[in-house]
Amino acid sequence: MRTSNLRITSAVLAAVLGLSGCADMNMSDTQRNTGLGAMGGAVAGAVLGRATSGGGSTGRSTGTGAMIGAAAGGVGAYIWSRNMEEQKRRMQQATQGTGVEVTQTADNRLKLNIPSDISFDTGRADIKPNLRSVLDQFAQSLRDNPNTNISIIGHTDNTGSEAVNNPLSVNRAASTRKYLEERGVNPSRIAIDGRGMHEPVAENTTDAGRARNRRVEIFVAEQQASR
Repeated sequence: MRTSNLRITSAVLAAVLGLSGCADMNMSDTQRNTGLGAMGGAVAGAVLGRATSGGGSTGRSTGTGAMIGAAAGGVGAYIWSRNMEEQKRRMQQATQGTGVEVTQTADNRLKLNIPSDISFDTGRADIKPNLRSVLDQFAQSLRDNPNTNISIIGHTDNTGSEAVNNPLSVNRAASTRKYLEERGVNPSRIAIDGRGMHEPVAENTTDAGRARNRRVEIFVAEQQASR
């Protein structure tokens, strides 16, 4: 086996052993998630370093790639802390029976998927009364956890043109941010965006499908603290 191949194999093996270590049940969720991010980054960095080294025999790119990847995996990673788990539990209770989906994403963000049944009518950006009680509870959880950041993404169905739907989706996200701001959440914590009709989760050929696409997604993230 060539020396360079030995080096990349060693880098990947070290990362895999690190991932195994992250399964230690004595580790906290924060430590485990940070370690997984760092080790996953090491694998990606090692492979990228090998791919971009031109097959050179020094293996320097492989080692450097692994170190850069590990740093990238640990720095800027989201964590799933006890506070995040508590927020999830509270929001699941607050939204029970409403149709709102409360989940943990693969990158450790809390996600609220709010369908049109309680969010917005077709062509409108004003919040329905049924959504207000959910957002009231959500605002309270955000005030209790000031170290989190929020992203609100608005979506539309395919009724109408892009010239209508693109700003409408942004306006829906803006209405949600305004409501949270009025209930004491610092607007500097909240980023908004609109995707128009471009990210459907169902077919736009039926009323039920269009209703699912006409939604707002809210993401809450707790950033890995810098050392």
